[in-house]
Parts: sequence; structure tokens; C-alpha cells
Amino acid sequence: MSHLTSQAPREGLNEDGRRRLVQVFGMVVVYALCLFIPAGSLRWWNAWAYLGLFVGATLTAGLYVIRKNPAAINERGRPSAKTKSFDKVFAALTPPLHLGSLVVAGLDYRFGWSTVPLWAQIVGFIGLLPGVLVPYWVMLVNAYAATTVRVETERGQHVITTGPYRIVRHPLYTAVVLGYVFAPLAFGSWWMAAPAALLVGLFVWRTVNEDRTLQEELPGYREYAQKTRFRLVPGIW
Repeated sequence: MSHLTSQAPREGLNEDGRRRLVQVFGMVVVYALCLFIPAGSLRWWNAWAYLGLFVGATLTAGLYVIRKNPAAINERGRPSAKTKSFDKVFAALTPPLHLGSLVVAGLDYRFGWSTVPLWAQIVGFIGLLPGVLVPYWVMLVNAYAATTVRVETERGQHVITTGPYRIVRHPLYTAVVLGYVFAPLAFGSWWMAAPAALLVGLFVWRTVNEDRTLQEELPGYREYAQKTRFRLVPGIW
């Protein structure tokens, strides 16, 4: 979730935060398997560049967030029984689609289904940068940037209007959607665009439902929405 914050007390990583770190580095291993096994080769620079970008962002921006706002990492590792029902559906559909998109890219590399010029692949990686960096900006300013949609005002959560939230109401999702738009170029796989498009659709659906939930349940969010008009794309929507 990308809209709630509070002036949380200063704290270090707790058990939830450490669990989240294990999850993140475990994801790197899973991503590597989903890329290199279908590709049938380790000599795929696009996959190494993608993994390097992911790990590099974690070891730089991620460590900075751990130092400055560890409560955000703790929150992202904290389970909650208050997750909205629509977000449970989202959580069930997104991981297999995301991993499936990596498998498709790997198969495309092995069998040479797509021809994408090198310059376009480089543009793709440039486009991936916001997708791996903006989420850490969100976590830096938002101590309650949970991974699921839930409203917990009893924990002191309230609307945040600083940082990337001045531009759009769901900046983390904007970054993720950009990542899915540019990923087919970065991996040199036109076929990857099919699962990526489905993932973009899922994030748009999540944004619509989350925005409606926040307007109904979070005090002050309606007023914030009137001032920050755009959900995902500045000037458009």
C-alpha cells in the first residue's frame, strides 16, 4: 500500500524487517532461476543487468532507507489480517504473472523469437530505473508503506502529501507500471509484453479499488485527492 504514513517512533529493524530482507534477497534467487533456466544459458547480459540493477538498488537506496526510516522496512514485512479482499485477489494473481513474464523472456532469448535493437534494449534499462528507485523514495517518506492494502488509523496512519505524493497519489504503482512498460525492451522480448500488459492492468485495477477504499475510510484523503488530482500518470489519470 502506498498512501499512509505516521510519525512513527525511531526504531531499528525488528523481526518483521529482517523477514522482509530475507524475502527480498530470496526474490533475487527466484528471479535468477526464472530467467536463466528457461534461457538455457548464463551468457545473457540482459538478465545479469536486470539482476544487478535490482541488487544494486537494494544495496544502495535500500540500505539508505534502513538507516533513515527502518520502520518502513518493518511495515513491509508485517503481516496483517486487515488486508482488503480485492487485494487478496491481486496478491494471488500478481506473483505468478510476474515470474511468468521472466520465464517468457528467458524462452524468447533461447529460441530467438524477438529481434529488438540494442539501442532499444538500453532505452528499456533506462526506463527501468524509476521502477527500482522510486519505491525506496516512497519508503523514505512513508513509514507505513505496507505491501498490502489496509487502513489502520488506530496505528496513527494518516494521509501523506510530501515527496512523490505531491505528484501522484500512488507513486509506487506509477514506478512499477513504468517498469512493466519498459521491461520487454530491456529484455529484448516482444513476447514479454503480453504478461507485462496483464500486470499493468492489474495495477490499474488495484489503484482504482485502493483509491476508492481510501476515500471512504481514511480521514482527509478526499481533500488530498482534490489537490493531487492524478492517481498514476501526471496530467492524464
